[in-house]
Amino acid sequence: MASEGEAATSLQVLRRLDTGPRGLTEAEAAARLTDLGANSPPLPHTASWPLRCARALRDPFTAVLLTLGLVSALVASWGTAVVILALVAVSCGLRAAGEQRADRSLAALRELVAGTATVLRRAGPDAEPRPREVPVADLVPGDVVRLGPGDLVPADVRLLRARGLTVHQAVLTGESVPVAKAAADVPAAAAPGPFQEPYLCFQGSGVASGSATAVVVETGERTRFAAAQGVAGGRREASAFDRSVHGISWVLIRFMLLTPPLVLMANAALRGRGLETLPFAVAVAVGLTPEMLPVIVTTCLARGAALLARAHRVVVRRLPALHDLGAVDVLCLDKTGTLTQDRPVVERALGPDGADDPEVLRWAAVGAWWTLQLAELPVPDALDEALLTAAGPVGEEYDGVGAVPFDPGRRIATAVVAGPLGTHVLVTKGAAEDVLDRCDLDPAERERLLALAAHEAGAGLRVLGVATARRPARTRPRAAADEYGLTFRGLVTFRDALAPGAAEALRGLAGLGVSVRVLTGDHPSTAARACRDLGLAAGPVAVAGDPLDPDAVVVARCTPEDKARIVAGLRAAGHTVGFLGDGVNDVPALRAADVGIAPRTAVDLARETADVVLADKDLGAIGHAVTAGRHSSANIASYLRVTLSSNLGNVIAMLAAGLLLPFLPMLPVQVLAQNLCFDAAQLAFAYDRPGPAALRRPTVLRPRAFLRFITGFGVLNAVADLATFGVLGLALRGPDALDDEAVFHSAWFTENLLTQALVMFLLRCGTRSGPVGRAAAVLAAVGLLLPPGPLGAALGMTGLPPAYYVLLAAVLGLYALALRTVRTVRARHDRR
Repeated sequence: MASEGEAATSLQVLRRLDTGPRGLTEAEAAARLTDLGANSPPLPHTASWPLRCARALRDPFTAVLLTLGLVSALVASWGTAVVILALVAVSCGLRAAGEQRADRSLAALRELVAGTATVLRRAGPDAEPRPREVPVADLVPGDVVRLGPGDLVPADVRLLRARGLTVHQAVLTGESVPVAKAAADVPAAAAPGPFQEPYLCFQGSGVASGSATAVVVETGERTRFAAAQGVAGGRREASAFDRSVHGISWVLIRFMLLTPPLVLMANAALRGRGLETLPFAVAVAVGLTPEMLPVIVTTCLARGAALLARAHRVVVRRLPALHDLGAVDVLCLDKTGTLTQDRPVVERALGPDGADDPEVLRWAAVGAWWTLQLAELPVPDALDEALLTAAGPVGEEYDGVGAVPFDPGRRIATAVVAGPLGTHVLVTKGAAEDVLDRCDLDPAERERLLALAAHEAGAGLRVLGVATARRPARTRPRAAADEYGLTFRGLVTFRDALAPGAAEALRGLAGLGVSVRVLTGDHPSTAARACRDLGLAAGPVAVAGDPLDPDAVVVARCTPEDKARIVAGLRAAGHTVGFLGDGVNDVPALRAADVGIAPRTAVDLARETADVVLADKDLGAIGHAVTAGRHSSANIASYLRVTLSSNLGNVIAMLAAGLLLPFLPMLPVQVLAQNLCFDAAQLAFAYDRPGPAALRRPTVLRPRAFLRFITGFGVLNAVADLATFGVLGLALRGPDALDDEAVFHSAWFTENLLTQALVMFLLRCGTRSGPVGRAAAVLAAVGLLLPPGPLGAALGMTGLPPAYYVLLAAVLGLYALALRTVRTVRARHDRR
């Protein structure tokens, strides 16, 4: 919206838009619609499924898998090629489906502002304006529209006339109460902050009460509603899961790109072998690749998501979001509807002396009862309902005479009931300062009562003044002019009703290492009061727009852009951020967060944008979701640690053996058979049960930490492999000499599977008796039984002498001791 029109007078706005109070002609409106476009958010560019899948190949790990699959096909390793290419197809399909869902959420934005609006249009320059219903998409700047209760504001508009107008702006600001609007001209220097201008209404907000005539000043993607959703922005930033996998993928890429050339060059230089070693080089590169990663990740996350939906009614719409939940260390949320319910409750009723006085509550409830009965309000007032709930059955003991409903300009409401002996009793309630202005008080007493009201408001309470007056009965209806010389009865204070279970859920999140940040459109004192009532240490409350303390727990007066900016700032500081929201105003922050969370009752656009949907807006369910995410993430991390360290150790040992031996240390088919056995055993990681220590803190896959881990344990694994050379030299004599290829291949095949079984058993984070322990036992049995069997013979292997197994057991015992020692040292270092 043009800033020069925001603080200008209504006449200046009409002149700038080249229109008038009578509206545009049909010809003028058609010309502007052609020039400026429809009044709707722009349609997202929709790509075809083949193009979406092709874009998915930009992911480094997917591209490497595709390359290895094609190379495997070139060297006639058809089984490996089929498996790898199938994994690539699944990965591309999942990414394409995610992009399509994002496009659907943008399309929902258009539907949210669809409908019709009442506009004044003229057939010609001299014709009289006539109100007519037109599609919202056909509105243009300069159109004059009419607004009434229940209408959605169809565009950004400047009020020309307004009567008792209040507007719900929750979709833009998150405020839980309607905002009073008026057509008054406000000087530019006096104009308040964003969305608080009393003379402007914004697309997407709804009329709660009153009526107005307004001129359209901005439409389409130029409205604040469209700007708040960032529809013109780029793609959603990579989540914590995407960043982790991307980083680990590049670590693997460096190793995999380096391995085949090294194998080829070393064998060519030292052994005179040429391209005949290419299949072996490719097999080594495939051996380094955790080709089961997509399967393990999908199985872990899908199983966790299914259990979460069944047990806690939490639906994970994007599977990687479950990992992101496990990594979340900051959860941002709004106050209203999450920490508090979207309704006020009475806190206290105070007499003029500041002491509790139930009579004040009774009179306020009488006024509320007869206002609801006689004023014909479009919707019941939330404060009136809270008064009647607290006071119980009151009001019916009087006969109602009339009511002057609440008016945003006067900020009070009055009910008139029949009193004794031909009198009427006026019961007036509203903003404390406006009620006091109508009471018969000396200046000092008025100042004292204003200070009392300000003290209660400063404690985060909403304050309602109550006064009464007795007047002679009459048949003529009472009017605002009768509200004078009142007797001040006292104050009624209100607080937000706390959400059931919110305090316990906050304690649970704190126990999981998740800090909570409250981003709200409410007043700072109101937000601070709710946090204190829930036991959340809020500290000083920050206000959006001011320089923000990065450690601020509560930020008030947040616009949608503020929420998204704060979430992005937390992510830039290294946090993994979740955001819980349910309104259109929360969509930018839902998109900016690593994982967006919305309840089932959220508006369609918020629910479509969210990664996780809760059956109810329950913080406790988020705690369960975080635990489920850590469960899945811990299993994925265990798989990566075990696989990468074991694979790296095997690759180092194979490279060394290739240089020391006159033959290939293992045939390509044997390398692939070994990988197949190891990969099948690793499926057990998807069903493992992590220990309690893995669930107590956020689980993040950090590439540098993984590189250090796999390098350390990979070298240890390589040492164990190379120690096998010594065992072979001692154990194999005569016909079983070290240069017997079949014996060497068989011995190393057995040793590799046994060391991999040890690594699975000792480096995982689950319980010892879990599925991984059983899978490791089966893998060890395969390593011992396969070489001497018929399948071993088909793979070029043979049986081994008993002495080899004795010496191998000694090597493996030392290897297991070294693994446990290094793991214990690393665990102590991590705890520090």
